[in-house]
Amino acid sequence: MQGLTRAKLSNLDKILYPELTLSKADIIEYYIKAAPWMLPHLQDRALVRTRYPDGVYGESFYEKDSPKGAPEWVKTFTKYSASVGKDTSYVVCNDLDTLIWLANLAALELHIPLSTINAVEESDTLLFDVDPEPPAGLSESVTTALILRNYLEALGLEPFVKTSGKKGIHVVVPLVPGYSFTDTSSFVHAVAIELASKNPLIVSERNQTNIPGTVLLDYPQNSERGTMIAPYSLRAVREATVSTPLEWDELPKLRPFDWNIFNVLDRKGDPWKGLFEERFKLPI
Repeated sequence: MQGLTRAKLSNLDKILYPELTLSKADIIEYYIKAAPWMLPHLQDRALVRTRYPDGVYGESFYEKDSPKGAPEWVKTFTKYSASVGKDTSYVVCNDLDTLIWLANLAALELHIPLSTINAVEESDTLLFDVDPEPPAGLSESVTTALILRNYLEALGLEPFVKTSGKKGIHVVVPLVPGYSFTDTSSFVHAVAIELASKNPLIVSERNQTNIPGTVLLDYPQNSERGTMIAPYSLRAVREATVSTPLEWDELPKLRPFDWNIFNVLDRKGDPWKGLFEERFKLPI
């Protein structure tokens, strides 16, 4: 494996998913195989990583800055972060070597912003985070996502859907250039309020997440600092699930843990392959 990449590999036998006996070598192998589907969705985006150096049950950390000792060939993008009051140097993963390097760092989860490094203040992706509150679960998330799809299509938008890899669903719409995050956040919030007014299952505000059995249509991730789990990223859960792009007709049959490291790459194609082939204007 080492001869196939510029990335220096280490501790390949270290177990990162104990119940499944998945080692770091297995994780690297997965990301190598997933790269043709995954890299287009990472292209020119400032990555945020969640690293699990001691496996999914060990201590983890959320990492924005490129780590010390990063190879000189790893592309980075620097921008000022008001939240920490300094420049942040983000990793940009545009190639297989960088993806392998990240996997070797036990960066199991890769999170992407809703803008590219070429226009960080403009959103190119509208995100609806469909998040159930127990005892609501995946079934209620699916119901909500289908309601949302019908509403967006009636507005002339074409939404795409993927699993979060956990209990939620992500619905996104690719956008034409020029929208600020204030535009997109306000639009997602307005849609959530409208759907919540007609469906008791749905809530639109985070302070309503204590209402059992409801599903939140979350909007604050539509911000310059907001991210979503990348398509085909692993999740740090026992079942080694993957955030998986779906066809809409797959959604009603979806069950928890359906798509994971063992089977997601057996899919016949990438439902998000043409994600940005057509971009949409918001009806605002």
